[in-house]
Amino acid sequence: MTVVTETGGALGAPSPVPVSPVVADRGAASNSFGSAQIARMDDYRHGHDAAVARRPMLSRREVEVLLTWLRAESKEDAAATLFISASTVSTHLARIRTKYTAAGRPAPTKTHLLARALQDGYTSLDRW
Repeated sequence: MTVVTETGGALGAPSPVPVSPVVADRGAASNSFGSAQIARMDDYRHGHDAAVARRPMLSRREVEVLLTWLRAESKEDAAATLFISASTVSTHLARIRTKYTAAGRPAPTKTHLLARALQDGYTSLDRW
């Protein structure tokens, strides 16, 4: 934690005020940039991507169904692999799409769902 001092007390003696490093960095640079730009730069620098912050929490089973379906030719093929019905695959996919839409990242197609799974770390390109 960075300590930034402010003038305080009767004689103007500095009193320590704890400020997080993020706030200290933003305050120092706010003269030349807007605070929103500094926040975005700081988030990027610290690996806090907006997409990650809005990552829906999929259950293990939802991830399993999603990845199996992404590899399959059809919902029926994915269902056979998982020993469930095609309508159950559809239900899982609908719930996954609902979660992505609620997070502000709609995924209406299979390609979109693959992109979201890659972006959110549910899979990686080396697995494909």
